[in-house]
Parts: sequence; C-alpha cells; structure tokens
Amino acid sequence: MARTAQTMQVDMIACVGHGVCAELLPEWIRLDDWGYPIIRKEAIPPELMTQARWAVSNCPALALKLRKKKA
Repeated sequence: MARTAQTMQVDMIACVGHGVCAELLPEWIRLDDWGYPIIRKEAIPPELMTQARWAVSNCPALALKLRKKKA
C-alpha cells in the first residue's frame, strides 16, 4: 500500500520564530534572517516523515501542519 505524499506548511500568522522546526528538520526547513521558517515546497520523502511529524508536534506555536500533496 502506497503512502500519500505530504507537504509541510507553516501558518505565518501563528509562527513566532522560535526556530525549533529548523533544529528538528534541518534537511527540510531553514530560517530566514528574522528566524522564521522557509520550508521546501515539494513532497517530504518517506525517510524524513518521522522527523517531519516530530517537528510538527513540537512546534511551540502549533504553526506547522502536514498536508496531503495536491495532484
């Protein structure tokens, strides 16, 4: 059974720039000059999904979400 591809999104209004996400998932998230996340747009590879879920669940502002990739 194939898994559905997912992307990560950040709610920029909720985000306050703690930077925890980039520490937990540096392969996918980098920070801008003000400490806010810049997230890659493509589907997260299966080998990074555990770390991606960990980053989402540990965001202090609850600003990160995983979304099913649109076709």
